[in-house]
Amino acid sequence: MRGEARSYAAARKERTADTDRWLKDLFRTASDGDHVSLVAVGSLGRGEPAPGSDLDLVLLHNGRPDVARIADRIWYPIWDSSIGLDHSVRTVEEAVAVARQDLKAVLGLIQARHVAGDPELTRKAREAVLAEWRADSRRRLGELREAADQRAQVSGELAFLLEPDLKDGRGGLRDVQAMQAVAAAWVASAPGPRAREAHEFILDVRHALHVVTARGADRLVLQEQDAVAGLLGLLDAEALMRRLAEAGRTVSHAFDATWRTVDRLLSGPAPRGRRPLADGVVEHGGEVVLARGVNPRTDPVLVLRAAAAAADAGLPMAPATVSVLAAQSPPMPVPWPEEARDALVSILGAGRAAVPVWEELDQAGIIVKLLPDWERVRHRPQRNPIHRFTVDRHLIEAAANAAGHTREVARPDLLLIAALLHDVGKGWPGDHSATGEVVVRDIATRIGLPPQDVETLATVVRHHLLLPETATRRDLDDPVTIEKVAATVGSREVLDLLAALAVADGNATGPAAWNSWKAGLVADLVRRVRSVLSGSPPPHPPTLSAEQAALARHGGGAVRVAGGNVTVVAPDRVGLLWSAAGVLSAHRLIVRSASSASAGSTAVIEFSVVPEYGSPPDPATLESDLRLVLAGRLDIEQRLARRTRAVRPPRVPVAPPRVTLVDDASATATVVEVRAHDRPGLLWRIGRAFGECGLDVRAARVETLGAEAVDVFYVVDRAGRPLSDDAQRAQVRDHVLAALR
Repeated sequence: MRGEARSYAAARKERTADTDRWLKDLFRTASDGDHVSLVAVGSLGRGEPAPGSDLDLVLLHNGRPDVARIADRIWYPIWDSSIGLDHSVRTVEEAVAVARQDLKAVLGLIQARHVAGDPELTRKAREAVLAEWRADSRRRLGELREAADQRAQVSGELAFLLEPDLKDGRGGLRDVQAMQAVAAAWVASAPGPRAREAHEFILDVRHALHVVTARGADRLVLQEQDAVAGLLGLLDAEALMRRLAEAGRTVSHAFDATWRTVDRLLSGPAPRGRRPLADGVVEHGGEVVLARGVNPRTDPVLVLRAAAAAADAGLPMAPATVSVLAAQSPPMPVPWPEEARDALVSILGAGRAAVPVWEELDQAGIIVKLLPDWERVRHRPQRNPIHRFTVDRHLIEAAANAAGHTREVARPDLLLIAALLHDVGKGWPGDHSATGEVVVRDIATRIGLPPQDVETLATVVRHHLLLPETATRRDLDDPVTIEKVAATVGSREVLDLLAALAVADGNATGPAAWNSWKAGLVADLVRRVRSVLSGSPPPHPPTLSAEQAALARHGGGAVRVAGGNVTVVAPDRVGLLWSAAGVLSAHRLIVRSASSASAGSTAVIEFSVVPEYGSPPDPATLESDLRLVLAGRLDIEQRLARRTRAVRPPRVPVAPPRVTLVDDASATATVVEVRAHDRPGLLWRIGRAFGECGLDVRAARVETLGAEAVDVFYVVDRAGRPLSDDAQRAQVRDHVLAALR
């Protein structure tokens, strides 16, 4: 972080020494030094005074009757010099009593530094204060945290503000002092080297600000930023604010880690044992760690799989685990394997829980290794009052917001990736929408998206401002306006992606960028454009592939297990799909996709599966159970009930499930689309709900995109007809929703 910037550390050291010499001279003229001492607290006590810093001094004594006279002889010359002074006169017992009740006082005395007089008095006061601080750490650390939260609420986050408060902003100097106080309580370690380096840079900025303003200012206002940058040897205000954002986020990250340690130690012993979360990933002591025996050097996807497990569980990744993954993970193959892409989508799909996990990976340098183009937007400030975040934080915030709209689009994975990358062009000169289209094509190809998806993603990024700009700047009653937007988006899929992204982007930008007025205009525009695009033909019902048709001609019943592919061929009957899915779930297999179709009286079901964790089940045992369930000799419901009781529900909020009966999509069946957060046995629960409604699944297309299940079922009643009765349609919707809750 030091780079080319000038450091004022030597100047602070020299200023401390000069001030100490002056104070020692004042003390010698005021006292013989017997049973009295002068103690520096605050910035002077810590040895980090800036040019405009006040002096914080405590005169300690053991009851000397002339202490008031001594104090006057020290304080008056300081006042005459026009230096701000915060002073007090205490006995050791009084200092301890005040520290017991006053948080500011105890924080100062914890880091008190002897300047002149009787060092034994200083030692006694400091040791007594520290002893009480440690003994009463549970209460006092709670008080310290509450003060930090209040500061952050009032002063905002240093890394993201146009005019940050260097002292009181979240990630600022006060937070470093709070971490030092936690370390003094012997509850957590002192700030590490990265946090100390960030702290030094913030001190440098504050020092330069005092030089520029010739006063003790803590808020870095816009008009001073170029001058401060110049004193620090930086190119301009943007370079300064980017470095400051990085420093503030580094301190905030260390601050959060410190309080996780505090919470863990003060809440008592953590539950023993390791709970599997994903392949090679477990929960231990309230954190996500690697399973025993896992070698990160042989598995490039492990880092994303661990992050996805952490986001989905709403748990932090253990710092040591992140460090190991950062140091030992091999480069990700290009293009990415499908598992890596799914893990990325799972992280983003976790919503708010994705933000701290992403920040953890970013702090460790993992994100830029996975996505090199991220470096150009990392910590990049947006010098515009509309924006409340740096570019990179805005992007992950937009993706977190987009997770709440995944039920509204046909491709939730593309929505999440588009939200993450929609402003990636801001790292390049020119119109960020145009440059972003170019950059996102490279990134999308890098992560292994097929060409058609690359085109869709590039279109969404290129036109991510189309809807809000048109809605607020054009006449929506003019048919030309609507026709132009329809021609630009080209399809209902792209329109829905742009509509959801507009909401996610606007809310991630700030209150001035998104409000009910703009939301209403965009919704009106989308409704009108959707009407123009509605002439497209409905989707065709699924049909058997040539290979599936060949299998179906054999008739009878057959089960084939080949790695992650499971094929079931059997006489068609009610419940076949979800019974087979229940067996897979009972064997700890996650259904990533499934297709079901029939030829005459024979059904062919193709599953693509992966183990939840560990090694896959024995193929022979799996095949045997599938044959038993086809023969009606296996009670799969009882097995799944045991599994369900053992699975914890998601710790992070997920969007509610959505069940839609799609009209005009098939002439021979009713098409039911189900969107839900994926979990073990989901397909079995949906199928059982259909069975309770007296329906048969004629065909199905099941897909899991990250943590989102997007399932489409073609169902008919017992007479083999689509559903036409409104009451029956409502019953189906209600039954499936109930099964998903």
